[in-house]
Order: sequence, then structure tokens, then C-alpha cells
Amino acid sequence: MTLLKLAGPAALLSMFPSFAFAQTELNSGDTAWMLTATALVLFMTIPGLALFYSGMVRAKNVLSVMMQCFCITAVISLLWIIYGYSLAFDTTGMQEGVVNLHSFIGSFENVFLKQLTLDSLTGTFPESVFIVFQMTFAILTPALIVGAFAERMKFSAMLLFMGFWFTLVYLPIAHMVWGGDGALMDAWGVIDFAGGTVVHINAGIAGLVACLVVGKRLGYPVARMAPHNLGYTLVGAAMLWIGWFGFNAGSAAAADGAAGMAMLVTQIATASAVLAWIFVEWWVHGKPSALGAASGAIAGLVAITPAAGTAGPMGAIVIGVASGLICFVTATAMKRRLGYDDTLDVFGVHGVGGIVGALLTGVFASPLLGGFGDVTDIAHQVWVQFLSIAVTVVYGGLISFLLLKIIDKTIGLRVTREVEEQGLDLAEHNERGYNL
Repeated sequence: MTLLKLAGPAALLSMFPSFAFAQTELNSGDTAWMLTATALVLFMTIPGLALFYSGMVRAKNVLSVMMQCFCITAVISLLWIIYGYSLAFDTTGMQEGVVNLHSFIGSFENVFLKQLTLDSLTGTFPESVFIVFQMTFAILTPALIVGAFAERMKFSAMLLFMGFWFTLVYLPIAHMVWGGDGALMDAWGVIDFAGGTVVHINAGIAGLVACLVVGKRLGYPVARMAPHNLGYTLVGAAMLWIGWFGFNAGSAAAADGAAGMAMLVTQIATASAVLAWIFVEWWVHGKPSALGAASGAIAGLVAITPAAGTAGPMGAIVIGVASGLICFVTATAMKRRLGYDDTLDVFGVHGVGGIVGALLTGVFASPLLGGFGDVTDIAHQVWVQFLSIAVTVVYGGLISFLLLKIIDKTIGLRVTREVEEQGLDLAEHNERGYNL
């Protein structure tokens, strides 16, 4: 069992003491695959997530959601280059078995990528490709949060929150999980192949906090707020499904058997979750819906993400079915019962789906259940997975709450009643999605 199969591409960093990577021979096949995977992950945010989200909001807000995803891509790209990559993946001061500051966050040793050269390698492909690959993960994660407060947050407040959230929440969690030897959760033995904790639980809890702090949309839940174009949503979901192969199979950091297995289990889990969601919806509501199929696909993709490097095909089916059923309940019945307005079900699908996937990763990584991990004590591994979830939920939730409150007290979080009624497209951007 190789380290890469247990922890994804960031596991490469544990092989090296700092950014001075061991110069192994460049492999053109691995390089070509990682270039492709990187493009696929960026494709998940623009246009995939932008279309997926924009189709589910009302017509008067379609551009605002697309604009948020588009501009988050630009902002996080620059922050990643300036200091994000260094804080997430620098291993200076880290030592296996020792808990210190750098178990939680990297250093500023590689700000502005000052150590990067044309010949720098990460394993068998250029470090520059690894930098952009991980950048696409950092872009997607805050963009996911947009769906929780869609149709009511100021564009300026959104940009400010995303910049600080990326810095204070995403980077520490990414470092703790993927930072290599000496990183807190890596030392615990947490398995998060492609971002169940780092990306989906992280974004899901931030989304829940954000929708609670910002408050419900005007008229929710009485007024009609149906998706204005489910065609966009289905196309966006399809783009996410395809792009996710870069997300999961790319996390093998090589064109090898681990990448192939990650691709296979991703497809299996997603298909299983789609069917689980629409069949339970059919049973409960009398008809299967397009929105349900799209939501089920995302739930399955989310849940298999942490397990993609260790689960086998049968484990993928169970993970997919479990995520489809549980996320259906949380995004429908639970949300209605508790009354919170998570506009596009960021917590119900990404947060809960990530939790389901992270816990079941501890189960189906075991060879006894057809997995490819080295888990011999399932109960212990599930406990470790639970600890990683708890830390992410508590830390991410608390910092998100504080950031939102500070922004609300300074520039304000929410648009005015008049702006919300008019729509954010025209009020915030002086444009309309549709000019008839």
C-alpha cells in the first residue's frame, strides 16, 4: 500500500523535508495526466459550479451567482500564489511525532513562489503543475459556500469573507490534513484522499453558519422561489461529474493504477447516489425530479471523495447509496423541520455528504471489505475520521461565524430589502441575465 493511495497528491510532500523537493526524473505521462486533471478541476468551478448554482436561483439573480464563482476564481488564484501555497504545503519546522505551530500551518518560506524554478519537480511532474492543481481545490472550496447565502449577500462582503476565510480556515485545515509528516491530522492517520474534510465538510459548515448569520431570504419559506432554469443545473451537474475525475483520479498524482481505481469508484458511487436519491424521492413525492437527480450526483461525488484512493467497487456502491439517501433527508425534511435557509443545500449535500463519506472511508478502506487501504482496526479508523470531522466543524464553524459578524459590523453582509426584491443582477452589477 503506497502512501499516495492513502492521502492523495499532498502525500508527496511527506517524502521531502521542505520545498527543496527531491529531483526525481520527470515522467511525461504523469505530467500530461496532471495537466489534464488540473484543467478538469478548474472546469468544476467555471463553468460547472457556476451553471449548477445559477440555474437553481431566480432569474433576477442568475448573473450574481455566476459573477461570484468567476471572481472567487480570480481572487483565490492570486492569494494562492502570494502566500496560500506556502502556508498550506510548506513543511519547514515540521517533524514527525512532534506537535508544534507548523503542525497546524505552514510558513512564509515560499511566498510569491520564490523557491520555484523551471526544473522544480513534485514527484515525477513539475511543481508548477502541482501548484496549479492544488490551487483549483482552493478555488472550488470557497465557491461552494456561495450557494448557502445566494440571492442576499453583498458582492463586496462576499469577496471580503472569501479572502479571509481562505486564509484563516481553508489553509490551516488543508495543511493539517495534507501537510505531510508532522501535520496534525496526518499524524492521527486521517484518510482524506481528495478533500472530503478539506473541501466539502469545510465548505458545508461555513455555508450553514453563513446562511444562519445572513438570515433567510425575504418571503422564505412561503413565497415561491423555484429554480429558474433547471437545464443550467443539469448541465452544470454533468460538468461537475466529469470534472470530478480530475478531482479524485488526479489526486493519485500519477497516471497509474491508483488513478484508475479512483476514477472507477467515483463513477460507481455517483451512479449509486443518483438512483438512491431519485428512487426515495419517487417513493416520497410520487415522481423523480431532475433537480433530485442532479443533487444525488453531487452527493455521491462528495461522499466518495475522501475514499477514492482506498475504497473498492462494492464499498463505492454503499457509500453512494448512503450519501444519496442521507443527503436527501437533510436537504429536504431536516431543512424544513429546522427552518434554516440554505439556499442551494450546501450543508445538506456537501457538509453532510462529506461527513458520510469521511466516516465510511474508515470502514471501506479495510481490505476485509474490499478496500485498498492498510486499515486493520475499523473502529479505530472511524474514530480518527470522526476526530477530523469534529475539528473541522468546530474550528471552521467558529472562525466563519466570527468573520461574518465582523464584516456585518463593518461594511454589512446583506443587501437592502429593495435590492433583494429587485434582484442582485441589476442592483449589484447593473446588468440582467435576460434582456427580453
